[in-house]
Amino acid sequence: MNIKMLTNKYFLFFKRTILVNSFLLLIFQTAAFSQSLDIKESNGVYIPNINNGNETLTSPQEGLWSIATNWEDGWATNWQHASASEVKELGPWKVVQGSLKLPQGEWELQDAYHLENNRIKCIRRFEWKGEETLEKITLSVRWKVNTKNAQAFLPNILYYGNPSGEKNGKHKVPVFNGKNGELALFEEHRYTMPFAALEWKNGNDYKGAALHTLPSLVQGGNKYDQWWSLGVKVDEAQTELLLLSGPVAYNGKKNKAKALQTESLDYGDTYMTVYPGTVIEKTFYIELFSAPAEGTAFQRPIYTSIDIFKPFYVEDMPTYNDIIEDKYRFAKSRWVENDNYAGFNMYPDFVKPRIVLGWAGQSEALVYALQPLAKRLGEQNKINDMVQRAMDHIATSPIGESGFPVQYEIDGDRWHKLDPVSQGQAMNSIALAIRSGRENPNLKTASWEKFLKKACEISAERILNPNWNPRNTAEAFYIKPLFLTSKLFKEKTFFKAAIKASDYYANRHLSMREPYWGGTLDATCEDKEGAWGAFQGFLTAYELTKDKKYLDYAQHAGDVVLSYTAVWDIPLPAGRMSDHFLKTRGWTGVSPQNQHLDVYGVLITPAIYKLGEYTNNDVLKRIAAVMYRSCGQMIDPWGSQGEQLQNTNFAQRGKMSRISDLRGGYSEDWAVFWITTHFLHAAAQFEEMGVTF
Repeated sequence: MNIKMLTNKYFLFFKRTILVNSFLLLIFQTAAFSQSLDIKESNGVYIPNINNGNETLTSPQEGLWSIATNWEDGWATNWQHASASEVKELGPWKVVQGSLKLPQGEWELQDAYHLENNRIKCIRRFEWKGEETLEKITLSVRWKVNTKNAQAFLPNILYYGNPSGEKNGKHKVPVFNGKNGELALFEEHRYTMPFAALEWKNGNDYKGAALHTLPSLVQGGNKYDQWWSLGVKVDEAQTELLLLSGPVAYNGKKNKAKALQTESLDYGDTYMTVYPGTVIEKTFYIELFSAPAEGTAFQRPIYTSIDIFKPFYVEDMPTYNDIIEDKYRFAKSRWVENDNYAGFNMYPDFVKPRIVLGWAGQSEALVYALQPLAKRLGEQNKINDMVQRAMDHIATSPIGESGFPVQYEIDGDRWHKLDPVSQGQAMNSIALAIRSGRENPNLKTASWEKFLKKACEISAERILNPNWNPRNTAEAFYIKPLFLTSKLFKEKTFFKAAIKASDYYANRHLSMREPYWGGTLDATCEDKEGAWGAFQGFLTAYELTKDKKYLDYAQHAGDVVLSYTAVWDIPLPAGRMSDHFLKTRGWTGVSPQNQHLDVYGVLITPAIYKLGEYTNNDVLKRIAAVMYRSCGQMIDPWGSQGEQLQNTNFAQRGKMSRISDLRGGYSEDWAVFWITTHFLHAAAQFEEMGVTF
């Protein structure tokens, strides 16, 4: 029996006999249906194609190489095309060569292909042999699939077209609907994982393709800090994966960069100057594959991207112990109290003080986190006192028909504001605090338990109502605390509500017709936090039921979360981050609306680590370590750090009128409290798991 027959036999065996999680299914799909590079000759022209089963990824019909030689009306024009006239085999490499003659001289062109870990690597070479300098040049990499109905997935930018973002305000986010002539093209440094992926249906099967790039500055770029751009384009009956040497476009507008929360800024004239003797090489990877089901094609290229960049090194990052100590020191500086209240202030000194639960305040987070960390921190009595008093105050929040308000005004001595994201997050930490507090004879949890049980009763009743129809993924944050509280109090109703919510959100989001969204309070689009709410809920459902379908769900939502994680170190221009020689690997983007990096991902690291354990995937465990330690890089001597790191041409604070002022900036003054609590919350979970980095 040959290896192909054996692989197919075992694939069918596993498919028939066991429900495997989507990550393993992708592995078997990869083994059973490998892609291949075919170079066909026709009338002296050599045409490379990528084949996978009954699907082909092709170079453009007009030629393998396309170069624009002018720039008119704000865009690259006068495209010239060339095809390969020669092919060579050099060990594992297949090399095709050709040339493009211009009035000023000749371009020598070359693609060198190599099959690497079931993806195809290509080094594309452009060499200008003419004796004149060329101006206003644009280079390209183009690969097409024969469909115009493909869904686009661009990490940190476009999630199957961003349908919710479009519904809630198209001008705020990039949108892609696959319409003829539509173009979504973004700077490489905007990508947390630098690939553009497509998913489409072929008969009864789903297919996927991805173009990965090694990001780079453009040699001879006209703009300061000009990079290659990556994205997708629809042209008649085909969809194209595309790299250009600078031009950007989205939402029907060319030369516009998604630079502000609700606006774009001009970013035109991104052509290049090419001098005699210039050699330019652009490395990219292409893959074409079968997807197990609708909404899953994005998963494989995530792990391909991780494998390309291998972002696992942590020895140049702050230590795990130092981060915990620094964050605890800063947490104590935010402690506020008098006879009426006790807790942790959300804001820096220049903002009116408030105790805020969930989302950006997270005062309740340390009520849990400090308990498992008390021995390590060496202040057991002080921690007991802070935990007791902070949670006792939280339990005074009045619970009504819609739950409990999450914001306490210190000056006005009143609770107000309700939202499901903050409530769900607060309930989760309170449940964990009760679980730990019951083991500590120095803590009294009776009032905490009464508060949490009543909050869960209201949430469970709402979710179990046949008319329950949540607007977005925000209420997924209730799933985990309902599961935890059902176990704490042996309450089947809470469990039933959590199961209903888990199945509901899986049915709603697994197809990615409506990607996870609505997990942040300052954006109304697809986001990391929405996916995170579902991820932790699905993972808890699996832990309590051992039903493999919930592990499938957790893998899916977890991979969406993971796509927001930077897997490469983005070179940064002069600025605060460059001053610190910041490594961006491990930091997470926020959403297609707010495209900066932040430390939010550290909160998710215990779940990523657990997912790695449950799926026997050490890659996830190693990524968790990088995410935690890397995000400690900007901690200052006070233990503080800012919220927004500007890896790309985007900003929310500071000088925001010129696009050249944005990238490399750092907003350190907006040091809201979650930036501290997430480190300690994750560390407490690792402490309970017996894991250190």
